[in-house]
Amino acid sequence: MAITPDSATGLPAARGLKAAPAPPAIDTASILSTLNSKEPRSRTVTPASSERGGRASFSSVTENSEGVLQSFTASKISSLLRYQLLAPDSQEERAAETAIEVSPSESPARDVSPERALKGEEEGKMLPLTNPHSMLHGFVCPCDGFRGWKSISVGGRVASKSFSDLRAMGLRWEWNSTPIEGQRVKKEKLGPLPGRSYLESLPMELLGSIIDQLATDLPPNGFTARNIDLMALLLTSRSMHSATLATLYNQITIPHSRVFRKFLIHITDHPALGTIVRRLDFSHFNPTGAGQTARERAQTQNLIPATLLQCLNLTPNLREFLAQEHIDDDLSSDVIRKLLCDLPKLKGLDFCACSSTCFRDSFISVLTAGPSPIPDLLPIKRLSFHECTILPSSIYGSLIPRLAHLTHLDVAHTRFTDSALLSVPNTAALTHLNLSKCSLLSGSLVVKFLSTHPAAKNLVYLNLAMDAKSHEMLSSEDITAILPILPSALKSLNLKGSRMNSSHIPLLLPLTKHLEELGLGRHLELKDLLKLFIPDQESTIEEQMAWEAHTLRYIDISDLSATQLDVGTLFGTSCPMLKNITQPFEVMELSTEVFKKLEKSTAMLKRVGWCIREAGRRYWLVRDSEGEVKDTGGRSWKWGANYWGMRKIPVARADVGGMYGLYMFKR
Repeated sequence: MAITPDSATGLPAARGLKAAPAPPAIDTASILSTLNSKEPRSRTVTPASSERGGRASFSSVTENSEGVLQSFTASKISSLLRYQLLAPDSQEERAAETAIEVSPSESPARDVSPERALKGEEEGKMLPLTNPHSMLHGFVCPCDGFRGWKSISVGGRVASKSFSDLRAMGLRWEWNSTPIEGQRVKKEKLGPLPGRSYLESLPMELLGSIIDQLATDLPPNGFTARNIDLMALLLTSRSMHSATLATLYNQITIPHSRVFRKFLIHITDHPALGTIVRRLDFSHFNPTGAGQTARERAQTQNLIPATLLQCLNLTPNLREFLAQEHIDDDLSSDVIRKLLCDLPKLKGLDFCACSSTCFRDSFISVLTAGPSPIPDLLPIKRLSFHECTILPSSIYGSLIPRLAHLTHLDVAHTRFTDSALLSVPNTAALTHLNLSKCSLLSGSLVVKFLSTHPAAKNLVYLNLAMDAKSHEMLSSEDITAILPILPSALKSLNLKGSRMNSSHIPLLLPLTKHLEELGLGRHLELKDLLKLFIPDQESTIEEQMAWEAHTLRYIDISDLSATQLDVGTLFGTSCPMLKNITQPFEVMELSTEVFKKLEKSTAMLKRVGWCIREAGRRYWLVRDSEGEVKDTGGRSWKWGANYWGMRKIPVARADVGGMYGLYMFKR
C-alpha cells in the first residue's frame, strides 16, 4: 500500500483509508516568523496595579514598607480620577495576539525550524510550533484500521511518530485507542462538579477568612479600580459570590462623595447588603472631588447630613465609625444622636480633628437635651476625640461615665479635665490612653489616677507628652512618683516635655526590659541615655553580670538640644550608642536643631550605618540594616501600624493611611 504525504497536514496519508475532513491548513513558517519577530505589537496601555503599601488618598500619609523604617509616602491625589490612556484593542486583535504570543514568564522565542522540531531535537522532545496554550495545533483523525506511523519513511528519513510518541511530546493529538493486551490503562480522575470545587466546599467561616486577605484598607491611586480581585470573585460562582459579598461590604472606605452616593444607592436598593456593613471609614475622604468647586459639590448633595443619616439607618449592625475633620460639618445632631443612641453594636468611634462649630453645637444639643436621649450605658469600647479642640469640657464629663467597657481613649489636645479623667468607670479596662497636650490636666491628678484607678492597671500604650514651650504637666516629683507604679504590660510610654534628670534613669531601667517605645523629657544628657542600653562602667562586677538586655526599639529625645546630645561624641568611635551592641534599638527621634546638623553629614551617617528620615515636623535617625532580616515593626498593640512613634490611638485595625496617618506620624 503506497503512502504519500498529505498536502494539508504535512503528514503521510494511507491510500484506501477513510479520510477525515481536512482541517484548515497551518502556515508553519509564518507562525515561526511571528514568534521570532521583534516588531512591537499594539497594546492597550493599562497602568499597573500599585502595591498595597503604596496606595494613597487625599492628604494621605502611608507607611512605605519598601524602604527603611520611618519611610512614609504623602499624597494629595484624589482616587476619583480614573481613565484609560488608550482605547482597547478589538477582540479579534486580542484573540490573534493571544494565540501565538509567548508568555512573559517564559524564555524568549528561539529560532526553531520545522525540520528541527520534527526531528525532536533538544533533549529528545519536539518543540511546539505555537504557544503551548494555543488551539492552533494540527488535528489528526485516524480512520478504522489505522495501525500508526511507526517507522514510516518519508523523504528518505524516518520522521513519523507513533501515538505514544506524540503523547510523550505533550501535543494534543489524542483519540481512543484499543489498549494492547497486558498493558495497564491509566484511568483519568474526574474533577469535582461545577460549583463543588474543593475551595467552594470549605466552611463559610474559613472561606471568608481567605477572601478577606484580598480586601484593601487603603484606596488605590487615581488609575486603579478598588477591590478588583473581589469584583472578579463575584462572577466565579454562586457560593463564591455570597462569600465575597460579606468581605466586600464588611468594611466600607469612602474616599470621596461619589463613592458614598454609589454605596448609598446599593444598600437602598438592596437593604440586606446594609446589614453586612461593620465599618464606615471616612479617614481617606477627599472633600475636593475631581475639579469641582465648592458650589458644585454642594449642589450634588452626595454627602450631606441627611444622606449620612440615611446611611446609618440602613447599617444597623455598624461597629466602627471613623470620621475626620473633612466631614465634621455633616455630623449633625441627628447623626450624633444616631451614633450614640441607636446603634447598639457600635464599638469604635473616632472624631479625629473634628473642630467645626456645627460639630460642637450638634454634640452640645444632644448631651444637654432634656430628658437625655443617651442611655446610661453605652456599648462603645474605643473612643477618640484626637485634636477636637473646640468641644467644651462638659462634653467629656457627661459622656465618659457612660463608657463602662472603655479600652481605648484618645483625648489628645482637647479640653479634657481632672474631673473627666476621674469619671472613667471602675469597670473600664484601659489598654490605650492618650492624654498628650491636655493643658487642663494636673500632674498630681494624673499620678493619682495611674496609681489608684482600677481601669489603669493593664495599660499597653500611655502618652503623657506635652509641648514644653507652652505647658508642663509633669514635674520632676511627678515623674519620680509615676515610674515605679507603671504596669509591666506597658509597651509604649511617652513622657516628652516633662522635667527629668539623671536621678530618673535608675527608675527607668526596669521599664526598659519590657518597653519598646520610650519618649524622654528635658534636661538629660548623652551619658544618661547610654545607661539605658549598656551596663554602667562604674557599677560593680556583680551588677554588670546581672545586667538584663533591654527591649527598646525607639526613643524620642526631641527635647534634647544639640549641646545636650553632644553630636560629636555620639558619632565618635568611643560611643557605643549607634553600634550593634545596642540592638534591637533602631529609631531615634530628634529635634529640628539636631536634624539640620545631621542632614549635612550624610557621609558620616553612612559610615556608622544610620540614615535620617523626616515626615512633616518630625525627624528620625534610623538604623540602616541592609541585607539583614528586618523586623517590620508590626505589633498587635499598634492596631495596624508598623512604624514607631505613633501619636494617635487607632480605634480600628487597619493599615495606616489618609488623615489618620497624618496625625499619627507627621504631627
